[in-house]
Amino acid sequence: MRLEGRAHCFGDDVNTDYIISGKYKFKTLDMKELARHVMEDLDPEFYAKVRPGDFIVAGTNFGCGSSREQAPLAIKYAGIGAVLARSFARIFFRNAINTGLPVVECDTSGIRPGDELVVDLERGVVLNRTRNLEIPVRPLPPVMLRILADGGLAAHFQKHGNFALE
Repeated sequence: MRLEGRAHCFGDDVNTDYIISGKYKFKTLDMKELARHVMEDLDPEFYAKVRPGDFIVAGTNFGCGSSREQAPLAIKYAGIGAVLARSFARIFFRNAINTGLPVVECDTSGIRPGDELVVDLERGVVLNRTRNLEIPVRPLPPVMLRILADGGLAAHFQKHGNFALE
């Protein structure tokens, strides 16, 4: 899986209420509507700036807080290609894979807002075209790559009729 887009940078400890504020989470189940509000508490213009395939880039502990699936789903429906961070909260990481949102653990210190990135999940590398840097990625297990390629766990199950993870 190869993804290309621009970096939108945030710091450490971005919690799920920053990803999608609680004032929206309980008003609608429409993911397209929730996507319009993704990250707005940290950057009110975020949704307007995002182009399909762009990346959220963060520091440590991305997705901490509540375990609701709305957070990775809102990111995915906003058109984000993947989230790159130094580390993820465990439940967010699993929810992201299950919903088909690629999550990439790597050193994000060399990535700046607007940098053009290529993420190659199979090779385990992020290429920062803007700064001519190659950043190694903590590789995802093959089972997670397969689930992501199928669009998430539910889509994987629908496609194969079972958990065909071999």
